[in-house]
Amino acid sequence: MTQDLERIVELLVDEPERVDVVERRDGRTRVLELSVAEGDLGKVIGRQGRTARALRTVLGARGVKDGDDYELEVLD
Repeated sequence: MTQDLERIVELLVDEPERVDVVERRDGRTRVLELSVAEGDLGKVIGRQGRTARALRTVLGARGVKDGDDYELEVLD
């Protein structure tokens, strides 16, 4: 899932080479830590958090399919 998320975010930002996703496990939950260039942070979060919410919705749907819980953390 990390590669899928990375590809999606690369399409949203101006500096796709600075997109990095690190996955860590916390029990049954897979936590995906997303970092982007400082100037692209607003594009990933979106107006009133809509883009980040949409990314979390995609992760939730994938979690149902995989039987895991996904959590997205956007690092600044």
